[in-house]
Amino acid sequence: MKNQQGFTLIELMIVVAIVGILAAVAVPQYQDYISRTRAAAAGAELESFKQAVAQCITDLQTATGCNAGTNGIPAVAGFIATRNVTALTSITNGVITATSGATASSGGANLTIIWTPTVNAATINWANTGTSCNAARGYRPGQGGC
Repeated sequence: MKNQQGFTLIELMIVVAIVGILAAVAVPQYQDYISRTRAAAAGAELESFKQAVAQCITDLQTATGCNAGTNGIPAVAGFIATRNVTALTSITNGVITATSGATASSGGANLTIIWTPTVNAATINWANTGTSCNAARGYRPGQGGC
């Protein structure tokens, strides 16, 4: 009797099928994870602008006039784009508008961040009305002003 060595074709086909099924599930989940990570990193990269706007609002007692390049708020032209924040569009009357590296779908449009400050007594709250409030690929409810 001769000992059998190696795997049969059926065994190899079953392993390839299992790996294919796992990849079909894992790759989209990984892409969603990367997109959510970029949205969170965009928020961290824009935090200094939020702080500058908050300081301006505190000094002027209003958001009106808190624009990019004035009242201690850095100019938009000085912003260097990254993988997480592809563009800082504007800062007008305290409203910060930017485009994040997070996407709506694999290869889809980039998600936007639109932070609007509201003053309540001694605190400044930020509401996000951009498309980055996307539970699957951006900020989840309760995060990033969503």
